Amino acid sequence: MVVLLAIITVLALAIAIAALLRARRKPPQPTSTAPQDPFSASNTTAGDPRQLKAGEVVEYLGERLFVRGSLRLSEGGFTWSEHFVDAMDGTDEGRRWISVEEDPDLEVIMWTAYKGPELQPSQRTITVDGITYQRTEHGTASYRSEGTTGLGENGRMEYADFDGPAGRSLAFERFLGAQGEGTWEASLGERVPTGTLTIYPGGGA
Repeated sequence: MVVLLAIITVLALAIAIAALLRARRKPPQPTSTAPQDPFSASNTTAGDPRQLKAGEVVEYLGERLFVRGSLRLSEGGFTWSEHFVDAMDGTDEGRRWISVEEDPDLEVIMWTAYKGPELQPSQRTITVDGITYQRTEHGTASYRSEGTTGLGENGRMEYADFDGPAGRSLAFERFLGAQGEGTWEASLGERVPTGTLTIYPGGGA
């Protein structure tokens, strides 16, 4: 009996030593060290603005805004979105638009309606409240409407974009219909820094 126990002990010790040697010979598992874009929307826990849609809630600078509708725009294979957001406080100031585009970096801009003297995008530069904007783009696009936007299900629009200093923008839009060209609507925009816009799923809070 003593001999049998000794044999079993020796076998167990041999198996343990063999397992230890195999573990030492096993090559180390590679770790993921692929370079990451620090400005990618996927690197923020605040949600992906590219997936924003009607029914969701966004929080920006401590204010919560309800996404009431979206425009999905396209021009020559390039696509972007504009979202109608409302603070639901009953004021015009509480109603704004958020544009989201990727060209190639993600750019999110908060827009408010311009309330000053009438402007037209016919000039190369426009100065508003002491800030000078340079025209950068002009074109026409098709749109598809979702939720509440004040527009039909689909149509066409014309736009003119102007860039200013420190992430400021000036934009003009008019919607084209069977009755001809609409009236130019001007908006002032400020770029939303990455990670400062928090998105909550439909239902909010």
